[in-house]
Amino acid sequence: VQLQASGGGSVQAGGSLRLSCAASGRSISSYVMGWFRQAPGKERDFVAAISRRSFSTYADSVKGRFTISRDNAKNTVYLQMNSLKPEDTAVYYCATTTLCPSSDPSTYGYWGQGTLVTVSS
Repeated sequence: VQLQASGGGSVQAGGSLRLSCAASGRSISSYVMGWFRQAPGKERDFVAAISRRSFSTYADSVKGRFTISRDNAKNTVYLQMNSLKPEDTAVYYCATTTLCPSSDPSTYGYWGQGTLVTVSS
């Protein structure tokens, strides 16, 4: 499966962005989908994941601000980001796994190319 993330950009603190991850090659209905992010000089961190039945899990740092969703008919997963903070600045990656939803990036087998989100204060 190939993943293409989009929707990143520059926004002021308190603003919103919606990231999209379009899949091709296979239906995402068979996969758990996840979002991760990597800030400069830091490790890749878990953001959110959504199960095949659309149960979602979030990192504590984004709970209540970010919402992950999936549209299997469009073969796309989304990340709605509200109340953005400067510390949310990072490259955001979508990924898939055939395992259970996990915050461990090593359990995800396919990755998109990333989209940059910059939040200014």
